[in-house]
Amino acid sequence: MKIKKIKAETMQEAMKKIRADLGQNAVILNSKVVYSGGFLGLFKKKMIEVLAGVDDEPLFPERSRAPENPQASSTAMEPILNEMKQIKNLVENLSVQSDVQYPELKNIDKQMETMGLLPSIRKDIIDSLLAIYLLKQKKVTNDELHFEWKNELMKKVANIPFQGVTFTKKYVNVIGPTGVGKTTTLAKLAAICKIRHKKKIGFLTTDTYRIAAIDQLKTYAEILNAPLEVCYNSDDFRKGKEKLADCDLVFIDTAGRNFLNEQYVKDLNEIIDFQDEMETFLVFSLTSKYEDMEKVYEHFSHLPIHQFIFTKHDETSTYGAMYNIVYKAKIGAGYLTDGQIVPDDIHELNHQTFIQYLLR
Repeated sequence: MKIKKIKAETMQEAMKKIRADLGQNAVILNSKVVYSGGFLGLFKKKMIEVLAGVDDEPLFPERSRAPENPQASSTAMEPILNEMKQIKNLVENLSVQSDVQYPELKNIDKQMETMGLLPSIRKDIIDSLLAIYLLKQKKVTNDELHFEWKNELMKKVANIPFQGVTFTKKYVNVIGPTGVGKTTTLAKLAAICKIRHKKKIGFLTTDTYRIAAIDQLKTYAEILNAPLEVCYNSDDFRKGKEKLADCDLVFIDTAGRNFLNEQYVKDLNEIIDFQDEMETFLVFSLTSKYEDMEKVYEHFSHLPIHQFIFTKHDETSTYGAMYNIVYKAKIGAGYLTDGQIVPDDIHELNHQTFIQYLLR
């Protein structure tokens, strides 16, 4: 038998190589998921490794003399031939990756499409689930399949840190486009730090553009018994920091402007020193399209973004966009909000809760 080991990104690609090298009669002897490349143990690429073989001689070559018991010889070979046929049929049924022939996999792929996950992410996950079928060489139950699906989603973001306010820096800043709920989110973070962590807090606001923005934050500051400084320019910002020098944490509210206007980001840079003991959270609304989130991130990407915050989880039923932007930007999600109540409707995220909110 001629044996060959093939590595490919997908089972479909592996099957094409096998058929090109060994012909249509090749059978799969073994398959597994492997990882290659990377740097210092990171950024490894997932591959499918397949061991395939084909007989270069007939199973029953002509002999000069007939076997003493040909019926016994045929009977002995029958289980081996049946097993080879079963493996070959399994591979042929699974090899057309793009059609996702198994109804369970097709259903998961449809769910991911409805959620709004990117096609490249969906393809990677379906390839991995397809490999599980091959490795087990038996039907996988729905419970097992959904567990593996959740596990694959988790693995793709496992190396991305998820964390909220770390309390290692004095200033906590929220930035983002208009209408995402930055001020309310900031108040929720401040309330958590004051009530649960017993920190002395203060507020700085640069949002002097939106009508009643200062009054809104002033109301939150009064409820939390925290000082508030209004900053119209960089000098005001510097003086405000000096007045709040005795605070453990200072929360900075920024103006929500048109994210397509690059001048907005330049104005932020002129007022705020993002390198100065600051954790910056970029806020996205889950009612936004992924394409808009991507453009927002592009405009703010030159700033040192600590984590993302996703708001309005309660105002939509599709959450794939938050997974897409985390996976693409390699920046974790610190918090998720799902209502207007301060501070109850904000939740700190880790990898597990992030996937739970994604699949909810």
